[in-house]
Amino acid sequence: MQRAALSANQFGAPVWRSDLVSGLVVFLVALPLCLGIALASGAPVFSGLITGIIAGLVVSLLSGSHLSVSGPAAGLTVIVAAGISKLGGFENFLAAVVLAGAIQIVFGFARLGILSGFFFFIVIQGMLAAIGSTIVLKQIPHALGRDSDYEGDLDFWSITDGENTLSEIWLALEALHPLAIVIAIVGIVLLVKWPALSARFSFFQNVPGPLGVVVMGLLLNFGVAALVPTWALQGSHVVSIPDVSFGFIWHSLRFPGMELFYRPEVWTTAFTLALVGSIETLLCLEATDGLDPKGRISDGNRELFAQGIGNVLCGLVGGIPMTSVIVRSSANVYAGGQTRWASFFHGLFLFLCVVLLAPVLNSIPLAALAAVLCMVGYKLASPTVFRKVFHGGIEQGIPFLVTILAIVFTNLLQGVLIGAAVAALIVLMSNLYGAIVMIREGSTYFIQFTKDVPFSNKMRLRQLLNSIPENSMLYIDGSRATFIDSDIYVMLEEFRPRAAQRKIDLQLIEVGGKKYRILNRKRRKVENVSNKTASL
Repeated sequence: MQRAALSANQFGAPVWRSDLVSGLVVFLVALPLCLGIALASGAPVFSGLITGIIAGLVVSLLSGSHLSVSGPAAGLTVIVAAGISKLGGFENFLAAVVLAGAIQIVFGFARLGILSGFFFFIVIQGMLAAIGSTIVLKQIPHALGRDSDYEGDLDFWSITDGENTLSEIWLALEALHPLAIVIAIVGIVLLVKWPALSARFSFFQNVPGPLGVVVMGLLLNFGVAALVPTWALQGSHVVSIPDVSFGFIWHSLRFPGMELFYRPEVWTTAFTLALVGSIETLLCLEATDGLDPKGRISDGNRELFAQGIGNVLCGLVGGIPMTSVIVRSSANVYAGGQTRWASFFHGLFLFLCVVLLAPVLNSIPLAALAAVLCMVGYKLASPTVFRKVFHGGIEQGIPFLVTILAIVFTNLLQGVLIGAAVAALIVLMSNLYGAIVMIREGSTYFIQFTKDVPFSNKMRLRQLLNSIPENSMLYIDGSRATFIDSDIYVMLEEFRPRAAQRKIDLQLIEVGGKKYRILNRKRRKVENVSNKTASL
């Protein structure tokens, strides 16, 4: 893969149309998420919209990624809620948001974006599948007509009503809403059949499937409301945003308490926001790159800088913190987004529709959006993904499954850390038992270093050496290793007299001279292959 330039000259007519359509789809997904995450964070509802608009109109133009979309992050809700409480109010908390953005700008200049390259790819795959599974599980209650949990929640335990992902589904089964179920089922069927319909009818080619589902939900709800008003979806079952005007927007802006920058608790909150937000952003960036059909690689340092600018602006005008978020980013990929302009259009739609079309938006059933999100979740966690991973072997499957279960039953960050720990353990075990193998032929034993032999293989080698019986022939072949740790050399040196005492004929093959020399930094010369035996 090559790092592609984010230049405007690639913005031709086909790309323009794809990005515009994708921006509209992402807008429909992002709107309830912005509102729900703000409410769950204990912040003013309009603060989530401010963040979504800034993320689209500003951060997208500075971003180091073609396809990632930023906005309010569910992974920060607990930190935001705790910060507002600890600092004594939302305006005081905004000072921490400004500082967090400044810290992220420093992270970008310090080139900490390179840390994204240290994430295990299988854990990233597990994270995507886990988010897809969580999206589906979280949207089932909305599809059934229970809308108590906020949109965008990805944690197992809900901070709004004390329920968890599974109990929400059970409670939804006890309070079904027929119209919500009909809208959700029809919406999913429409999305599944949309490609086939597009092949037969030109109308479907010009309208994105998610938009068609939203319009279908609106028409069904309006029709039922006209015929049987008590059966219609309203209140908590539909999108709910303030009836805004430019005057309302101005009065809804909140400004940080600048005099609070000296308080230690403001700095600790800011650093926590910057650290967690940056980690989640880099995780999303790696995941989005993996979804990119063109195989482009994002610039993590530039993305951290862009996130920092965005968070500084959010803190200055009353928005909650943002990160790059995988739900919106994956929706962008599957809607056919090509460049960062798709994210820009989503921000533009947020601004224009919130100002001009609030009454219409407030009639969108959450069940219709649940159908759209369920399809996004299914694509992230499709059976094809699982088959592909397990085809690679059990060492791929275990951390993949652990990551999924950990994220589904905890939250994104904890789940990724658990998955990474398991992946690291498997790598360690592979090094312990795969780097050194032993073959026996009668009384002759062959110990081969199949790859580099670091310190972690010390115990494995000791066990093998101790298992060699008396009066044996032992060959230790290091021809496949380019590096052998000094502790391994010490162990072999100590084994020499014991081997002689036990009448073990020890022969070393291309073992010598493979230490890594830090002081002189000289390259080790390639040993002569004809020299089959070497002394330590």
